Amino acid sequence: MTLSLAPVEAVAKPVYVGIEGENIAVGGYDTVSYFRGNGVPEVGSSEFQAEHDGAVYHFANAENLAAFQDNPAMFLPQYGGHCAWAMSRGSLAPGDPTVYKIVDGKLYLNFNKQVQKTWLTDIAGFITKADAQWLTIPDDAKFGN
Repeated sequence: MTLSLAPVEAVAKPVYVGIEGENIAVGGYDTVSYFRGNGVPEVGSSEFQAEHDGAVYHFANAENLAAFQDNPAMFLPQYGGHCAWAMSRGSLAPGDPTVYKIVDGKLYLNFNKQVQKTWLTDIAGFITKADAQWLTIPDDAKFGN
């Protein structure tokens, strides 16, 4: 069975960056690594970093950094790295970079494995709801709002 979902229009929205003031997205994980090699996410390095929409992304190597710079939208986590299930309910909650799924070429993070278990019961339904909710999130929203 193939799951195909329409992409959400790219709009600058809040990116979950963890500790306030550090602006490191996805817990410092290399977003390109989710899609390359064996698909296991790698922790990036500040040696290879790029800024996008006010957040800093780390990469494991120069090749992954270049791939991100060529096409950030291809590698950005959905909903700014916030939990996909929480977003389906209109809430901003942190996404855990080790609890993820790639659906239709897009990276989705969940808060934890228990939340992901629920999200996996209706991926398409939760993504549809989350896509609609994401459009209502103010651009300047902060985690917990």
